[in-house]
Formats: sequence, structure tokens, C-alpha cells
Amino acid sequence: MKYYSLNQKAPVVDFKEATIRGLAPDKGLYFPEQIPELEKEFIQNINNYSDEEIAFKVIHPYVGDVIPENELRKIVEETINFEIPLLKVTENIFSLELFHGPTMAFKDVGARFMSRCLGYFVKNNNQKVTVLVATSGDTGGAVANGFYNVDGVEVVILYPSGKVSMVQEKQLTTLGNNIHALEINGNFDDCQQMVKQAFADEDLNKKLFLTSANSINVARWLPQQFYYFFAWKQWQDKENPPVISVPSGNFGNICAGMLAHFSGMPVDLFIAACNANNVVPEFLKTENYQPKKAVATISNAMDVGDPSNFVRILELFHHRFLDLKNKLISYSISDDETRQTMKEVFQEENYLTDPHGAVGYFALNEYLKKHPEQKGIFLETAHPVKFYDVVEPVIQQAVPVPDSLQPILKKDKKSISMDAGFENLKEFMMDR
Repeated sequence: MKYYSLNQKAPVVDFKEATIRGLAPDKGLYFPEQIPELEKEFIQNINNYSDEEIAFKVIHPYVGDVIPENELRKIVEETINFEIPLLKVTENIFSLELFHGPTMAFKDVGARFMSRCLGYFVKNNNQKVTVLVATSGDTGGAVANGFYNVDGVEVVILYPSGKVSMVQEKQLTTLGNNIHALEINGNFDDCQQMVKQAFADEDLNKKLFLTSANSINVARWLPQQFYYFFAWKQWQDKENPPVISVPSGNFGNICAGMLAHFSGMPVDLFIAACNANNVVPEFLKTENYQPKKAVATISNAMDVGDPSNFVRILELFHHRFLDLKNKLISYSISDDETRQTMKEVFQEENYLTDPHGAVGYFALNEYLKKHPEQKGIFLETAHPVKFYDVVEPVIQQAVPVPDSLQPILKKDKKSISMDAGFENLKEFMMDR
């Protein structure tokens, strides 16, 4: 498999180079030259395959021969060594729980896969690789956990001060060693812009071997397909494919789901469930894509005003707007609606969502009100305890803290405070 830059001004590369580079030299996102088509027999009989076999079959065409088959199987097994259950919430709404990994967020899958691929690629490399990443919340913890103590890799994480939850902050700031957290006085878009400028800066790139661990990196993005196939495996009504509602910020997660669909996984419709950051809902109404300054919400991991991965979705549909509108709809949900959803679902269905899952649930429920004959899945992307300060006032009781989280909450935060602005980041990186 070869990958080309969506800016069309860089050489095509293999999976290894796309992973190590992160962004193409022309600053475009990498995109696969072909979308693999999975056999109908595999899709129809998916229940006969183990999760490890499914994940390997999905990812192998994208990786090709740059990782030996036995090594790739090992990477896949380590990536998904936790449960990803599909649970019934109501008669027609199901929750795909993606928070059973080490940092209790969906990004564990992509971060674990990428860290192991990158670790394999650099193990005989004389130069250290520096992973530079911006986070609006869960990416930071997942990347920190995935790359912690990986030989030959340093990690620098930028996060917006005061705009991630306490649990998220602990997960990305308490490990130390090869993990460095920069607390930026700004919002996520400021962090993302600083990272983009770093990749474009000649001085930095001469001194450091930079790559990204955001979902712009193919090794972070592509394995997110796994759990969509796991959902299909657990879906009981194979004759009627589900509607899938995805809490969407940077749009890597829903783009991975669409990629799985293009490879043959049955999906009736995708719903991009957004918070007040409504760039994509507005685009689907007007066909005018207009990035905005990010607005802070209680579903903070989705506070993105210029979603990087949306260009990949447009590429999947060959920039044909009507084709896209036939497969994707989008809602913008307010904080009040998010709180009300968490409260009602907890009281009426005895199911606790986090704020992001609540956005996904609300959007799906809105659609199903008009299409009661259909059924759907929303992605529960993080454990509610990660947002206990939002959830607990809504449900009027404490969220139980999983045993696995107790040790990290007792650790001291280690971060470097920095004003927004690329020159501050450059100075820090050049001094390393």
C-alpha cells in the first residue's frame, strides 16, 4: 500500500514512511492509494473470526510488507487486549463502549497501535524520534501511556490549560521520563496550530526527527476501524445495518468508521454528533466550509474549530457533496442538551454516559425519532469518571473510580507552562 499527500505536492510513500513522517513534506495528510475491499464472505461470517483475526485482516493491506506478518499480529494483539462491548441501552439504541483500555478512552486503540509500529520502525535507528502532539483531552493520555518508555522515542504533548479534565490532565502529566507535557495558555486550536508550525519549520526539522501522534498520522487513524468491525460482529440484526452516531471533534474517529464502510462493513448512515463547535453541521447545510475559533464546552475533547480529518472524509467521497450528504448527517448539541441527556439516560435507562457519549446519544435519538423503524449505535468514547466534575452534579451522585485509576490520581502533575505562540514552542524544542 502506498500513501499520497492530499496536497498533491509530495512523493508517494509506504506505511513506514507515512507513520514516521506524520505529515507529508508539503504539509498534507497522507491518504491510502486504494481502499481495500474485504470479501463478502468475511463480512457475512464475521462472527466466525476472533477479534485479533478481524483486526489483522483489516489492517494488513494498509501496512503491507513493511512489518513482518508475525510482528504485525503481535502488535494487533497488544493493541486490542481489552474488551470493546456493544451494550443495549434502549430497544433501538446501543452503546459501543470504547473506554475499557488503559486510559479509559477510545484513543487507546490508535495510540497503542501507533506506538508499537513506531517502536518497531525506530528500534535500529540511531536518531531519536520526537513525537509532537496536540490534545484536547484524551489523545494526550492515550499517547503518553502508549509511548511511555518506548526506546528511541521522546514525546512532547501540548494541551490547553484549564480546558481538560483533572483526570485527563493527570494521565498526560504524571508519567515523566520520555513524556513531556506543555500546558499552553490558550485553546486546542492554538495547540494544534503550534504543532503544525513546528512541522513546517526548517530549523526544528533539521535538528529533530519529528512525527505526530494525532489522528492525522495514518498509524493512529487506520486502526480505529477495528472497533467498528467489532460492533458489526456483535450486531444482532445483520439484515438491517445500524445507524452509527460518532461524537466528533477532529473527525478522525468517524472518518475511520467511513473507511471501514467503504471496505465493506454495512452501515446505513453516519451521524457526526458535534457540540457547539458546528463547522461541519453548517457545511452540510450550506456547502460552505468555514473554520471558526473553538468554543469551550463540557464535551471538551470535541472543542475543535478546524477539524483536520474532515479533508480525508471529502477525499473518500471524491469531494462529491451530494454523495457525502447521502451517507453523513450532523447535529450540533448544546451543553444544556448534553446535561439533560446524561440525566435522562441515567434515570430512565440506568446507563451512565460521559459528556461526549451523551452528545452521540442525543444526536442518534433525534434521528431515530423521525425514523423509528431503525436502530443505531452511539460511541461511548470515554469513561464517565474522566469527567466526574461534569457528570456528578448532573446525576447527583459520585461516579465510582475504577481501581486502575487510583494510583495515577495520587501522582503529582509535571508540566511546563507556556504561552500560546510557535516561537515559545520552538525555543523549548531547540533547547532539548
